[in-house]
Amino acid sequence: MPKNNDRVRVIPLGGIGEIGKNMMAFEYDRKILVVDAGLMFPEEEMLGIDLVIPDITYLVENRDRIQALILTHGHEDHIGAVPYILRQLNIPIYATRLTLGLIEGKLKEHGLEPSIPPVCVRAGDKVQLGPFTVEFIRVSHSIADVVGLGITCPAGIIVHTSDFKFDQTPIGGETTDFHKFAEYGEKGVLLLLSDSTNAERPGYTLSERQVGEAFEDTFRSAQGRIFVATFASNIHRIQQIVEAAWKFDRKICVVGRSMENVVGIATDLGYLDIPEGMMVDVDDIDRIPPGQLVIITTGSQGEPMSALTRMAMAEHKKIGIMPGDTVIISASPIPGNEKFIGRTINHLFRQGADVIYEAFSGVHVSGHASQEELKMMLNLVKPRYFIPVHGEYRHLVKHARLASAVGIPEENIFIPDIGDVLEFGPTGARAEGKVTAGKVLVDGLSVGDVGNVVLRDRKQLAEDGILIVVVTINKQTGAIVAGPDIVSRGFVYIKESEALLEDAKASVKDVLKKCEDECITEWGTIKRYIRDTLGQFTYERMKRRPMILPIVMEV
Repeated sequence: MPKNNDRVRVIPLGGIGEIGKNMMAFEYDRKILVVDAGLMFPEEEMLGIDLVIPDITYLVENRDRIQALILTHGHEDHIGAVPYILRQLNIPIYATRLTLGLIEGKLKEHGLEPSIPPVCVRAGDKVQLGPFTVEFIRVSHSIADVVGLGITCPAGIIVHTSDFKFDQTPIGGETTDFHKFAEYGEKGVLLLLSDSTNAERPGYTLSERQVGEAFEDTFRSAQGRIFVATFASNIHRIQQIVEAAWKFDRKICVVGRSMENVVGIATDLGYLDIPEGMMVDVDDIDRIPPGQLVIITTGSQGEPMSALTRMAMAEHKKIGIMPGDTVIISASPIPGNEKFIGRTINHLFRQGADVIYEAFSGVHVSGHASQEELKMMLNLVKPRYFIPVHGEYRHLVKHARLASAVGIPEENIFIPDIGDVLEFGPTGARAEGKVTAGKVLVDGLSVGDVGNVVLRDRKQLAEDGILIVVVTINKQTGAIVAGPDIVSRGFVYIKESEALLEDAKASVKDVLKKCEDECITEWGTIKRYIRDTLGQFTYERMKRRPMILPIVMEV
């Protein structure tokens, strides 16, 4: 039985108020358990940024107290940040077999070798990690080997659903373990954290098996080549593509680096069953009659460098789209990607393909629980306190309302912000301040070096361009020795705006003359005068504010 002064701290470091970047820390008696380490893709205004990962300053500062990192499944929004985390934290990882296989592939790409061997677990296993007893609970999702967590500590029981749905006919037979969640509900659960992605959708999420039926209908009628774009990690979907292709006597070809990596790992580990002789190399596809070929590819989100997008733009080195091809987009858009997907679909139609992408076509179903399933989970677990996770703020609010509808008191439902510290125990729950948390931007090999100031500069350069002013002055007198010369990039086309740039030069000369007359020789002051004068000039003449970069050389 928990003592009255026992309290467990819950600290979301990502995945709250956003889709992606999932990371949660649980803390009891100064020991920390971390669940998931995901990434998210950059928002439109994050110019040049490749990935966004959680800020783990709090974990780095308390590294000696961390017991383990537990990964619930192999999607990028739950494991994508692991290589970046392991560079700073030497901690053990616990995950299921497929998740570990995907992680090992990532670490190899990053040239990392974990000094503590990862631990492979299965649904039903229990591990003791400091004061935490963690049980792994089987759940259905759109990837194999997904587990929810039952976390028991002296303060009480915490249930973390991970991403889930109640699929009664899942591929591979991995139904969500109703019995185990109900068992925890009977024991008495202090806190439930539950997936909110589909909290806006009424009813139940359709079974993944229905996608296989839609594939068969399309494969039956298609005359030419069939392209299927889906998430590389959606192994159940890939298996159904393989089965439909086998049924209609078609070979398959896998295109796209991430797709090739995941299919290779999943096949080696036995999670994908591809009949021998069915797979063909991309270099050999021209030998296969169009009516006997299926190409499985990346690009379901319209990513600019993905295989499908390059095919649509006729920029792929080995594959082009031809009239008579059928392209299936087997995924729903991640919020913010709608424009990219629409652009790709338009180009595919221009190339003469028949594109199947509509939500009602049946070629995609979600891997996340809808409202009735979310209510079922709440009723099975019967928690005292509830935190909706994994969703944008509107999803969290909708999920909180569902929890209230099934009888959880509103004062027992919490929607924290990233970095908030919440404490739960037998005597109640309370907010206990904040820790350092947020976003770390990954730009190429640079991790965390790009911040708001750099993004602001990139935005200004993208919108208004840059003017570089080069002038040489006498160090003693401040007299102009050479210049000023003005270089324009992204502001105006020089040949067509010579008069404007001459006027700009004249305004700079005037301010330099003023500096000389007033005996101002400090180059920092001269730069500020140039920037202010030229900024006022460009706004008055063109209502634009380019970045102005004065370069003052002294002789």
